Amino acid sequence: MTTPTGVRRRTVLATGSTGAALTTLAGPGSATAATAPRSPAARAALHHFRHGVASGDPLPTKVLLWTRVTPDAVSKPGSGKGPQVTVTWEVSTRKDFRRIVKRGTFVTGPSRDHTVKLDVAGLTPATWYYYRFGFKGTHSRVGRTRTAPAPGSTPSHLRLGIVSCANWQAGWFAAYRGLAARNDLHAVVHLGDYVYEYGAGGYGYGRDDVDIRTHDPKHEMVSLEDYRRRHAQYKTDTDLQDAHAKFPWIITWDDHEVANDQYATGAENHQATEGDYLRRRARAHRAYDEWMPVRMNSTTKLADGDRLYRRLTFGKLAEISMLDLRTYRSKQVSSALSTSSEGGIDDPDRTITGTQQLGFLERSLSNPTALWKVIGNPVMITPVTFAALPGARRAQVNEVTGLLPDDGLPYNVDQWDGYTADRRRVLEHIEDHHIQNALFVTGDIHSGWAAEVPYDTGSYPLGGTGAVEFVCTSVTSNNLKDITGTPAHTTSTVVEAAILAANPHIKYLNFDDHGFSVLDLDAKRAQMDWFVIGDRADKDTPITYSRSFLTRASTNRVEETDVPLHRQGSQGSQQDGA
Repeated sequence: MTTPTGVRRRTVLATGSTGAALTTLAGPGSATAATAPRSPAARAALHHFRHGVASGDPLPTKVLLWTRVTPDAVSKPGSGKGPQVTVTWEVSTRKDFRRIVKRGTFVTGPSRDHTVKLDVAGLTPATWYYYRFGFKGTHSRVGRTRTAPAPGSTPSHLRLGIVSCANWQAGWFAAYRGLAARNDLHAVVHLGDYVYEYGAGGYGYGRDDVDIRTHDPKHEMVSLEDYRRRHAQYKTDTDLQDAHAKFPWIITWDDHEVANDQYATGAENHQATEGDYLRRRARAHRAYDEWMPVRMNSTTKLADGDRLYRRLTFGKLAEISMLDLRTYRSKQVSSALSTSSEGGIDDPDRTITGTQQLGFLERSLSNPTALWKVIGNPVMITPVTFAALPGARRAQVNEVTGLLPDDGLPYNVDQWDGYTADRRRVLEHIEDHHIQNALFVTGDIHSGWAAEVPYDTGSYPLGGTGAVEFVCTSVTSNNLKDITGTPAHTTSTVVEAAILAANPHIKYLNFDDHGFSVLDLDAKRAQMDWFVIGDRADKDTPITYSRSFLTRASTNRVEETDVPLHRQGSQGSQQDGA
């Protein structure tokens, strides 16, 4: 998403009203679930496994395990130096590893930046496991992961942490601390912008681009070394390490893993002086493949640009389809008023998904087995327009975004609003096949939303709704108050009122806060809780509960609830459900 003149980064709308009766989840000095061990042996292990451990993409009998080994002083991330070495790995049903169920070795070296990624098979469905890696007589920290339920099973519920947009330079990752402190999640879903490409001062804390923490390298990442070093830096964050070690992650990318507002053949933040764009993207994808616990068609062959969109099933309760809305998309139009020479937002020859991925999405939505069709959606699909706004209010919103036309056109052509033919095809598929319980879970715009996705915006609510969308806030990336430099609930209140007035299908907005969400699915409803942090510049900032919205099965409607997940009994225990 491109920012208006004078603002270095994306125009964001960040979630915010703190709601009634906030409940403190974690505060200054609170311990995370997995603090760094202090023994001499543990410190020696951290010398070799300083980037933590991670797991991801849980299947009923398989799960990915990941780490990075530092065998010696010259084997720095991105250096291309160091020896080829063998790392051991173990999987156990007990944290003390007295019952090891799988073990093996993995050979790594500078060709893959000394990363280790393996797909462990032969596991039991719906089971918690512990894992660790070994090198030169030391072990990594212990990670914990969980397999998905068996096909055909009926789990009581599935509970997921939801995060997006974590900019190192914009603050501390308290949202990850909040996730790591929980014991009720089955997995964490990250919806993109896990890392940011900018150099020092390029995009930081607030409108003056102050860096709370400085990126490494200090310049914008372009080379393979740059992308590797940046991934390595992010994985030194202790709160991120704790969250990775606590739960398996299900991840997709958005644009900043390569460059801002990227599309199939270029990006807004790529210049000719930075070389060929497709080569740059290939380097970014390779580093991503090396450093992230995701399946990209192959875990033994690191291939540039392997397919990232994929689906994971959780018994009959849910199927999660993770989308890639950058690699195959057409170039964004300059505005909603673009002429036909640019294609226009409704041009059927323009696409956000690409032909093959759109077919993949339609097949996911048509799955008759899964109750909830959850779409991991990097950019927002809900239509957002500003029709019939009073001139004064439109001017106030436009002062922030710089993108609002005078009629009822969408304001953000980087999301599905800029590719309406694809959205129309998805909604027609849902309507024609009488599909229920399509739930889009989205990141990208640094704000919290709960919305119904209407078949026809102009006739809502009479025309019916095809899906529901829940959008999480950013972990740290700038929101509306950060960009404008105005206090919370001032400028944001004006923008919220404007959007809600023009879009009655949108039920909740929060333009002020950063944090994470928790999504819980069961046979009766899908509920999202939003949690918000205090000051991003404070590593120990408190985390508080904010709001909860749900959609009941087979309704495609959104309603607020005053019963958050942490007050719903024991169904969220770590051994229960999925």
